[in-house]
Amino acid sequence: MVRKTIVALACVLIASPAFAQTTTRHTTTTLTTVEGVTVTAPPIISSQEGSAAGYQPAGTLVIRTDGANPERFDMFGPGLVYDRYGRPVRGPIKAGARVVVFYSTDGYARLVDHIVVLD
Repeated sequence: MVRKTIVALACVLIASPAFAQTTTRHTTTTLTTVEGVTVTAPPIISSQEGSAAGYQPAGTLVIRTDGANPERFDMFGPGLVYDRYGRPVRGPIKAGARVVVFYSTDGYARLVDHIVVLD
């Protein structure tokens, strides 16, 4: 009987490593950070109201105001002119049309952000 017990224990000791798990599974979590993006642009500083002058050099808008001298604004590209309802205006601005110019200052130049034609 003792012999059967010793044989049984020997079989258990030999068999248990055979059924043991041989690989270990590790889970690794990696955190990544994304840097923020900073956008810099000239802010819209002011608006100027007046009426469009008769002569408009290419790339500029000249408006007459209550002051003695007409105001001059630099324009870059189409798609900046809207009517008072927000619809794009096609074609040139007619002389004498009441306008509001929204602009920013970049050094010495006043750059047009958008123009609203009131008439």
